[in-house]
Amino acid sequence: MSVTSLSPSAPTPLPEASEGLAVWPASARPAAGGDITVADVSLTDAADRFGTPLYVLDEGEVRDRCRAYRTAFPRADVIYAAKAFLCRAMARWVEDEGLGLDVCSVGELGLAMTAGFPAERIVLHGNAKSPEDLYTAVRLGVGRIVLDSTSEIARLAGIVPDGARQQVMIRVVPGISAGGHTKTRTGTEDQKFGLSITDGSAQHAIARVLAQPRLSLVGLHCHIGSQISSVKPYVAAVRRMVGLMTQVRDHHGLELPQLNIGGGHGIAYRPGEDSLDLTTLANRVLAELADGCAHAKLPVPRLTVEPGRALVGPAGVAVYRVLTVKETSGRTFVAVDGGMSDNPRPALYGVRYAPRMIGRASTALPALVTVVGRHCEAGDVVADDVALPGDVRPGDLIAVPAAGAYHLSMASGYNLVGRPPVIAVRDGSARMLVRRESMDDMNRRDIGL
Repeated sequence: MSVTSLSPSAPTPLPEASEGLAVWPASARPAAGGDITVADVSLTDAADRFGTPLYVLDEGEVRDRCRAYRTAFPRADVIYAAKAFLCRAMARWVEDEGLGLDVCSVGELGLAMTAGFPAERIVLHGNAKSPEDLYTAVRLGVGRIVLDSTSEIARLAGIVPDGARQQVMIRVVPGISAGGHTKTRTGTEDQKFGLSITDGSAQHAIARVLAQPRLSLVGLHCHIGSQISSVKPYVAAVRRMVGLMTQVRDHHGLELPQLNIGGGHGIAYRPGEDSLDLTTLANRVLAELADGCAHAKLPVPRLTVEPGRALVGPAGVAVYRVLTVKETSGRTFVAVDGGMSDNPRPALYGVRYAPRMIGRASTALPALVTVVGRHCEAGDVVADDVALPGDVRPGDLIAVPAAGAYHLSMASGYNLVGRPPVIAVRDGSARMLVRRESMDDMNRRDIGL
């Protein structure tokens, strides 16, 4: 795709303050000299103080989004999906706002416990839980464990002490395709998660759990995908799950008290993109659940939802510094000091972002450029064909909004660049939550000499 300067006769303008900040934290404001503040903290000052690459996380935005979910689902359990982003401060914020926590490994579980998170409000997930995962969850008193395969049933039952009972749920594949990319669609038959209703695997697992005296089946779980912007798939999933709950009642005489419909709630990464409307989701899902249970003569189970990206994604901004600007074969490449080691999502899913130059006012006409990372990979692209000032140059700062989820949590050690720090901003102050990964950190793990 050729990249050219945008002509004066038909310019594509750089984002105005209102449009350009549409996918930024709600506290973001344009400031003098082309700067942007988040929670009254200058991003330019933050970059100077903490270095780049840098993640900036708006604590107030995270808390506000937690409260919005509690308001939308007042009689449900709202569980934060820690895989989106987890540190001790994030666990504390979630606990403060009355949410539970969904973890997928002993690592996430251990970090949550060191932050003092109540074990009874933790849910353990995962399609292939290790014996250590299960043992640690039982030992620490995790509230619920979601069983993803029949092999986990006997394994978990053998870990639970005599006289105790572990609350479990069965992860069900409802046969619904939803999600922003094929690699994130988890509600269909042709992927690794869950047990199918269609082939009877879910029903078989339910019967096996009920035969285990150390396991207490408290409900069913499904998760149909990620980055979903439509309410319809969730309504369909609720309908199918109520149908299975009716089968459980009819075949086993058990009215399950809980239903977990997972998360996957989509956000906008660029102005104009769709996101999932929380109020509409809550109204439609709760209505479908009530109507379906009334029709089946079932008591309405306690609902659980598991937002992750929707709570933390829009609260984060990644800040990079430009290292080089290169024109080749009609394209302009703006290379920054991070890339796929701190954000693999463009390479994995073709995600598109809306980066913006900050910290310097420019009157240059905008030009289409490709923002790339510093790593030895042709696919190391941060954002393709985006408008930046035509005079962008080394030393400039580039900020990428909607960077709070699946960035640091998916970061790697590629090229031994070191993972960026995370700072929290609130009421004009900034504090470090996670420090930058140093060369000493990486060297300490290498003990081969």
